[in-house]
Amino acid sequence: MHHAPLMKYLILVGTDYSEASDLAMNAAFELAAGKDEAEVHVVNVWLPDMEAVRGGALDASTLSLQRAANDLAGYSTQRVAAFQEAHGAARPSKVFNHVRLAEPGREIAQLAADLEADLVIVGTHDRRGIERFLLSSVAQAVSRLAPCPVLIMRPKAIPTPVPAIEPPCPRCTEARFASQGAEMWCEQHRERHGQRHTYHQDDRVGGGTNFPLVYGTSR
Repeated sequence: MHHAPLMKYLILVGTDYSEASDLAMNAAFELAAGKDEAEVHVVNVWLPDMEAVRGGALDASTLSLQRAANDLAGYSTQRVAAFQEAHGAARPSKVFNHVRLAEPGREIAQLAADLEADLVIVGTHDRRGIERFLLSSVAQAVSRLAPCPVLIMRPKAIPTPVPAIEPPCPRCTEARFASQGAEMWCEQHRERHGQRHTYHQDDRVGGGTNFPLVYGTSR
């Protein structure tokens, strides 16, 4: 009796050796652990010394690329061992390493296309303030360009509240009302915001009304 071959499920995970990358690799290992049909492909995008490349030092560049490949192999082995120690006997059975050059986001997405990946996992670094709500440029590029679903991992952190918009200054509001719009700011805020420049329509040739024409700036 012949059994149909298992359909391969290929997970591509990008790493730059950061905490976020470790989270991405652990997620890939969890999805692949104990599944014969699953493959984990780990990619590091190496940025070469462009001055050396332009200067013709190709041998040095090749040696650096080989070093990057060795570093990635050692790192992957260490991460698999750490995962297995934390999860008992469960571990991904097939792990492959890739080193690419140049732009990380594009190269990860291109490798996903080359391998016909089913899923890409990348990490994004923690940010402060409003930047925390934006993905890193690499994660953005991968999610935009990859031909398959993309899972983005981020380190756990206590959320930073979004700064609230302050209500208008009541003294500024009073100054605008009292001056019928001639003064925009109270004395306290006038220096910070500056003076606006107001022109009247009858200052211009042929003007037929006396409506104020706001033309200038409010810093």
